[in-house]
Amino acid sequence: MIIGVPKEIKNNENRVGMTPGGAKAYIRRGHKVIVETHAGEGSGFRDEEYEAVGCEIYSDVKQLFADAEMIIKVKEPLPPEYELFKEGQILYTYLHLAPAAELTKALLKAKIKGIAFETVQLDNGALPLLAPMSEVAGRMSVQIGATLLQKLNGGLGILLGGVPGTAPAEVVIIGGGNVGTNAAKMAVGLGARVTILDTNAARMAYLDDVFNGRVTTLASNEHNLEEAVEKADLLIGAVLIPGKAAPKLVSEDMVKKMKDGAVIVDVAIDQGGSIATIDRVTTHDNPSYIKYGVVHYSVANMPGAVPRTSTIALEAATLPYGLMLADKGLEQAVEENKALMKGLNVYLGNIVYQGVADSLGMPYVDYASVKK
Repeated sequence: MIIGVPKEIKNNENRVGMTPGGAKAYIRRGHKVIVETHAGEGSGFRDEEYEAVGCEIYSDVKQLFADAEMIIKVKEPLPPEYELFKEGQILYTYLHLAPAAELTKALLKAKIKGIAFETVQLDNGALPLLAPMSEVAGRMSVQIGATLLQKLNGGLGILLGGVPGTAPAEVVIIGGGNVGTNAAKMAVGLGARVTILDTNAARMAYLDDVFNGRVTTLASNEHNLEEAVEKADLLIGAVLIPGKAAPKLVSEDMVKKMKDGAVIVDVAIDQGGSIATIDRVTTHDNPSYIKYGVVHYSVANMPGAVPRTSTIALEAATLPYGLMLADKGLEQAVEENKALMKGLNVYLGNIVYQGVADSLGMPYVDYASVKK
């Protein structure tokens, strides 16, 4: 199979879909890897390193898309890429289609076979290709929040952990999954007071045990959310429903009651965001804005700011599934691997993932009825 690796074009997205080491693994299995020039430079991988393992470097991205049977990216395609796809091409990347009607329509029009990293799911509910970036984003959310709390950035002017004689910051995390857990690790490590809200009693018991009582766990309901949000110095949205748009759990009225200079970091923005006042996706160039006196951060590709760490961590998770797709072809690979089947979102002009169809109000088609 011919596998294409284009350079990411999202704002300040310096990750790359494949490292030279990953390319070597594909080439050893008899596949051809073509890489757009400078695709890996943001993550510290030079064209010469790809060439050294047998890759071919393309200066023309249109030709790369035209020649490739499978495209491996990191982030969802942007409008300049929509016209580059060809019918039947496999697209293996983060797609986040639930809040993205135009992208979904473009993929359907092109009759792409789209595997979304974020919906590949094991029988136990784990999301193995989302997990590494959730860990990165969760940890970054606290670093970013601590920076935004500085007065020069519009924040309250407080140190997350305080110092002797002063109170530490109140960090409230909505969602106790991978993002929330990693955010809590960082916040606890910096000395903040941490509250995690979740709907899963077993998960809250697990978090209480893991953190040895150093975090407060609360059932996520409207009353508890209202009280927790109002007291928060730093509020982190870490909600995820696989493949579906994130629920708007924090209302506009709740945000209005927050302190002037409090900070919101909504990691759920990839899936539409969980905070009602997050009304735009921001970029690393201009990451935050102030609304009702509260600093809002809603960058959709947070791990792109630490591309070396993120690329290496992501490829460790995505490579085994990518090799399955290349070795067997998409149809056989998803038939043989249930987790990979759950990653299939669009197929030859059809939405074949129920959560995406429901979120967009578009027709769902059972893959079994349209597979080639």
